[in-house]
Amino acid sequence: MATLRERLAGGAPLVAVSFGDDDAEGDAARARALGVDLAELRIDWYRSYAPGDVRRAAAAFRAAGLPTLATIRSKAEGGYWPGDDAERLALFEAVIPEVDAVDVELSSAGILPGVVAAARAADRPVIVSYHDFEATPDEAALRATVEAAVAAGADVVKISTMARGPEDLRVLAGLLLRYDSMIVIGMGAEGAGSRVFFPLLGSRITYSAIGGRPAPGQLPFAETVRLLETFSPGYAARRAADGDA
Repeated sequence: MATLRERLAGGAPLVAVSFGDDDAEGDAARARALGVDLAELRIDWYRSYAPGDVRRAAAAFRAAGLPTLATIRSKAEGGYWPGDDAERLALFEAVIPEVDAVDVELSSAGILPGVVAAARAADRPVIVSYHDFEATPDEAALRATVEAAVAAGADVVKISTMARGPEDLRVLAGLLLRYDSMIVIGMGAEGAGSRVFFPLLGSRITYSAIGGRPAPGQLPFAETVRLLETFSPGYAARRAADGDA
C-alpha cells in the first residue's frame, strides 16, 4: 500500500476526519470500518496533553491501520490550544514519530522551523496551513502565502478561507491550477461545493465529519464519499481497491 507521502503527492484525493481523544480505540475502529482515508488527530481538542497520553491515542489509530495527521491548531487560526509555543513545539516533537504527517500554521512563526526540522528528522511530510474564517484574500495575497509556506518547508500547502460567493471560489480554484501539492478549501455554505469539486482539480485532502465538531460548511463523511464516488472515477476505483485489499 502507498505511503501517506506518496498519496499526498498524487492520485485520488483523500477524505480526512478529525478526532479528539475521548475514545481513540473506538474512533479508530469505526473510522477503519467506514473506510476513512486519513485520521486528523486534533490534539488541541484533547483532554490530556501529556506526551504519553497523546502518543497512546495516536497508537490506537496506527494499530487500526489508519494513516494519521497530527494537528495542534492555534487559537489564532480556529483551534483550542491553551498553552504557549514552547509547550506546543515540545508536543509536536513528541508525537511526530508516532504519526504519518503533521500540520502547522504558517502564522506560527515561533515554532514552524522546529516543527519542520522534527518532521524532516522523522521523514514525515509537513502540511503548512493558512486559515481565514472571515474572508478570502485576493489572488496576489494568497499566492504570496503559498510561496511563503513553500519557502518555510511545506511539502503540501493548505489554504482554507471563508467563501462569500463565486468570485472567492474562482480565486481559490486558481491556486489549484497554478500550484501542485495543495489542499484548498472554501469554508461556509457558499464554499461547501469546494469540498467535493476542488479535489477533482487536484486538492489533495478534503475534510469531513463523523459527528464531532464540523468546520463551517463541512459535509458528513458518508455524503462526501458518495459525492466523490459519483464525480471522481479515480476515487471510486481507489476505494473499491482498498475494500478488496
